[in-house]
Amino acid sequence: MELNRDGQKRELKLHGTYGFPVYGDRKRISSYATGSFPWHWHDEVEFTLVAGGGMEYRVNDNKYDLRAGQGLFCNAGALHAGSMAGGDCDYISLTFHPRLLAGFEGSAIGAEYVAPLVESPALPSLALDPATPWQRELLAGLEQVYRLLAGKPPLYQMDIQRTLLGCWAVLFRNCAQDLRQAPAEDPEKLRRQRLILAYIHQHYAQRLTLDEIAREVGLCKSECCRFFKRQMGSSLFQYILDYRVGKSLALLRQGCSVNEAAAQTGFPDPSYFSKVFREKTGRAPSQYRREALEGRNAP
Repeated sequence: MELNRDGQKRELKLHGTYGFPVYGDRKRISSYATGSFPWHWHDEVEFTLVAGGGMEYRVNDNKYDLRAGQGLFCNAGALHAGSMAGGDCDYISLTFHPRLLAGFEGSAIGAEYVAPLVESPALPSLALDPATPWQRELLAGLEQVYRLLAGKPPLYQMDIQRTLLGCWAVLFRNCAQDLRQAPAEDPEKLRRQRLILAYIHQHYAQRLTLDEIAREVGLCKSECCRFFKRQMGSSLFQYILDYRVGKSLALLRQGCSVNEAAAQTGFPDPSYFSKVFREKTGRAPSQYRREALEGRNAP
């Protein structure tokens, strides 16, 4: 499994429909060949509920170590990524567009209760722990939303909207006061973060140099490396390798040879590509290609 994103890291997957913009999915992080989902963002709010195992979840420059029973709120437009933490992770992802809560444009609910949270630079994310009573209530409501989405009983859309409104009321009631006192994230830092990722995602198939990336964000080479490490939790070089391997997966599933996949994702030669691919996925690219093609052709 891989994410489909545009050049600005915005996820292109539809989160529900325009008429009912809610999407829920339960998955294991091992379903991603690299054991992680890459940095991306979307216009929808996302809640993650950890059912088993653990996950390292990053939002902008915040890092969370989530365990079974815990969850996370990720605000609309926030950059986020996740990876295994000591093993596989079974988790539920719930996304919905804020207009589901706000209703029509200019509504009082939207102006007074939705926009203040969604548009707040001081609330890109929030860890949720059942040890805190109001967070336990919120997590229980989100679990109910997932059950309704999975079962689709009569009137489930109305019940989901009603339940999400209740969840949002819990979140707003307990966070609105803190937002007035919390410092906002540095917009210049977030701008540079997005610029670096956008440049890598647009030029990964070419030869990338530190000079070019540093120049793109207006930093010297050493500070560019330090900045990326602080924000992303990995070195710039390792991130580029991870991204190139991730892009090669779709090519191999489509039947491209190992040589073609290496050439199209910026690796200088197939042997180096195979070495990095095995380090990241635990399999040789030829094995991954064969298994993917056999699975596609299976009756």
